[in-house]
Amino acid sequence: MNTLLGRRARTLAATTATAALVLVAGCTSSDSGGSGSKTAAGGVELVKAGQLTTCTHLPYPPFQSEIDGKVQGFDVSLIDLVAKNLGVKQEILDTPFENFKTGAFLNAGECDLAAAGMTITAERKKNVDFSDPYFDATQAVLVDKKSGITSLADVKTKGKKLGAQAQTTGEDYAKSKGFDPVSFESSDAVLNGLRTGQVQAVIIDYPVVQGWLKTKANADAFQVVDNLNTGEQYGFTVKKGNTKLLDAINKAIKDAKADGTYKKLYEKWIGPYDASAASPSAS
Repeated sequence: MNTLLGRRARTLAATTATAALVLVAGCTSSDSGGSGSKTAAGGVELVKAGQLTTCTHLPYPPFQSEIDGKVQGFDVSLIDLVAKNLGVKQEILDTPFENFKTGAFLNAGECDLAAAGMTITAERKKNVDFSDPYFDATQAVLVDKKSGITSLADVKTKGKKLGAQAQTTGEDYAKSKGFDPVSFESSDAVLNGLRTGQVQAVIIDYPVVQGWLKTKANADAFQVVDNLNTGEQYGFTVKKGNTKLLDAINKAIKDAKADGTYKKLYEKWIGPYDASAASPSAS
């Protein structure tokens, strides 16, 4: 997953240009501007009255996935804080990931912001405005325990197949190291490819691997053999020039880190808290 700043580019190839599903996310609050107003607290203009509409691409646990009929996760919880401050509820629109690179749904007025565990990159900055970084991430190499693989280099040495999510910074990183990875269209498909023996190793964001390994069956079958620090940092995006909403997002992130909310959400969705994740540098 390799591009200039933090290198995640989950630019999933889309077969449609329309959203597939609208799902209401966790926390909600009253609309202080009234149900008919598109102006929220702080003068933030919204695409739909009474709600903060978030574009994402499902599933991508632990950042966003459908649990018990409701979209939940680390990203969802952070944006719920933004919605609460604005006096509205958050609603999530499931869209093709390609739109996050181009900002298409933001520019078309379908969504107010995008939240999908996205790496901040120079290329994406040309099309959208990013929030402050809210998460530092690394890439993990996960292998089948029966494969005998001990590192990323060992995958090539032993002639094993490596998998990655299509058009991601993980895939880019693998290619930069001379691999020809098998591409899968989603993180779930990546894991299934490993489980069914289509590949013997995969490279993908470490937080995703952490989530997978919480399941005993996965932990019994697979193990992490490499953790690659590729300098990736995640950010939320808004339409270029939407400074009021961007300021509201940044304030929510800053406040959450200051009052302990960020730490609680991190431990709930990701795992043992790493203090460095709370203060990523904007490289």
